[in-house]
Amino acid sequence: MNNLVILPVIIPVIAGMIMVIFRRNIKLQRFISAFAIVAITAVSVFLINQIDKTGILTLQLGGWEAPFGVSMVADMFSMLLILVTSIVALCCLLYAFNSIGEEREQYYFYPLFLFLITGVNGSFITGDIFNLFVCFEVMLVSSYVLISLGGTKIQLRESIKYILINIISSFLFLVAIAFLYAMTGTLNFAHLSVRIAEVGQDGLMTTVAILFLIVFSLKAGLFLFFWLPGSYSAPPTAIAAIFAALLTKVGIYAIMRTFTLIFYHEPAITHLLIGILAAVTMILGAIGAVAYSDIKKILTYNVIIGVGFILAGVASFTAEGITGALYYLMHDMIVKALIFLLGGTIIYLTGTSKVKEISGLIRLHPQLGWMFFIAALSLAGIPPLSGFLGKIFITEGTFGSGYFWLGGIGLITSLMVLYSIMKIFMNVFWGYTDLTEEEEKGTTKGLLLPIGILTMLTIALGLGAEGIHNYVDLATEGLMNPNIYIEAVLGINPRP
Repeated sequence: MNNLVILPVIIPVIAGMIMVIFRRNIKLQRFISAFAIVAITAVSVFLINQIDKTGILTLQLGGWEAPFGVSMVADMFSMLLILVTSIVALCCLLYAFNSIGEEREQYYFYPLFLFLITGVNGSFITGDIFNLFVCFEVMLVSSYVLISLGGTKIQLRESIKYILINIISSFLFLVAIAFLYAMTGTLNFAHLSVRIAEVGQDGLMTTVAILFLIVFSLKAGLFLFFWLPGSYSAPPTAIAAIFAALLTKVGIYAIMRTFTLIFYHEPAITHLLIGILAAVTMILGAIGAVAYSDIKKILTYNVIIGVGFILAGVASFTAEGITGALYYLMHDMIVKALIFLLGGTIIYLTGTSKVKEISGLIRLHPQLGWMFFIAALSLAGIPPLSGFLGKIFITEGTFGSGYFWLGGIGLITSLMVLYSIMKIFMNVFWGYTDLTEEEEKGTTKGLLLPIGILTMLTIALGLGAEGIHNYVDLATEGLMNPNIYIEAVLGINPRP
């Protein structure tokens, strides 16, 4: 049974390698890529049910027991994220079938897409901090090519900035890993937790923790997000949507994993710093979202706000805050993909991203308009949609930990999110238009299906939150109690 843990990584790798061979056969590539994502989804559902019944599943590659071998660990936290990743990836893939263009399809778009998913899934289930670095690099190398695929001027300009920032962060990541290994003699997550608990998180160890926070903040777009707005607005819509939905979330996952399992002994320093960075991120992101009148810029700044809000729950370091962060993280993956697909469709139809140059689009595309309206409400956390429950728990967690200022900033920026998104809706869809279907730059044929699926998901996640509540509670318990993770990986319970 535990051997299935590796499948979310193996399936996209094998499928991607097969598709490289059949570069010219686009139909076959589409089928294989969609089949692979569906298979990962099915495996994720199965593993979630197994974890619910039997607890955390671990796989020691090569037969070497932890902490000496390479551990793959499927807990409820990681598997929920892999499941949402698979659903979002499938929707972005379906959208790409009708929008990415044959030229990009022939130049390895589908293999690169699956290699990106390989890196994301690997990051979620690895039990080793060095292999977390490796999976980050697999994801990033794929994203380097995807962001520049097509070779437009803006893509090449933004890809240079994107690659440079990630090379710097990867270098700092290696430096942090080297320091950590020199101080503890291990890189296994569970063993690191035991070692640091034994020796204590002194000033030097806390400094290393802050170095990791800087690295993951660069990758998540927490505070150090200057590279993100341009990079996420440059590639085609399907690529931008998968970037917005997944890439920053891997950085968020890394922060949540390391600062609940390893560096949790000095929350007055590390978690307060996370809270301050989250607050600044939310404020600056909200200012950017409100200030711009460009659809791409507004949406990318909303990605930044979401990062800050999720990590506000982590900073509270309470069960309510972590629960809210989990709910909101899953919501954010879905709704960011949805809003980017909607925004890209608007630009595709009208040929412009300036909100003041578009009006009355709902007359020609009512389905598109009302799905955008639902996405806008969900993004702002309006009940009963998916963002509401996470927002409530995060606010409760920040207030419960005494971070009233952080919870207040989260609520204020939520109103700014609503304003920024409704600004698009009121300008783009409301009013009169002289545009006819014949004059449109493109068509919605084949594009509304993935958008509709994501819209239904954000509604279902809000109305049916009770259905996944037990799973989220298990994930929260695993994050708040490191013993559960340690016992599953090492077979010991060091702190009864």
